Amino acid sequence: MAIHELSALLWRERELLDVLTFKLEEEQLLLTSGKSRWLAHGTKEVEQVLAHLSKASLARTIEAAVVAETWGLPTDATLGELAGAAPEGAWSEVLTAHLNALTRQTALIKELRDSNEQYLRTAVRSTQESLADLRPAAAAGIYDAQGRTGDAAGSRFFDQQF
Repeated sequence: MAIHELSALLWRERELLDVLTFKLEEEQLLLTSGKSRWLAHGTKEVEQVLAHLSKASLARTIEAAVVAETWGLPTDATLGELAGAAPEGAWSEVLTAHLNALTRQTALIKELRDSNEQYLRTAVRSTQESLADLRPAAAAGIYDAQGRTGDAAGSRFFDQQF
């Protein structure tokens, strides 16, 4: 029966969302600990989970369309609409539980994503400020023949061959 397959696909999607949450938290730990050398690996793992999630979501959408058609709903019916139109009481509860869990999980993922983005922005800003501090200010440390420093003074190389 298509509803059994839909429920199994919803479980798979929930598991993938759990893995995505873990990977985002892992990425956040890397960001907050300053272990940026591993950040590329963490980001790659997040992208891999997102690819699996995309495939799972597509499979779920197709199976949901089959269930919707079987129950006399439009093929683009939402999970909430499916739960409301479920012919058996248990399936309504199961689909509602999936919907609630998916809603909570996606809200948590959005929070983690936003938080990680803020950490990245802060890291970029900090790096830019550090690099700006490395630039010599007004040619500091360079003296001219009169002992002055600044823009007028600068190291110059004269070719003695001419």
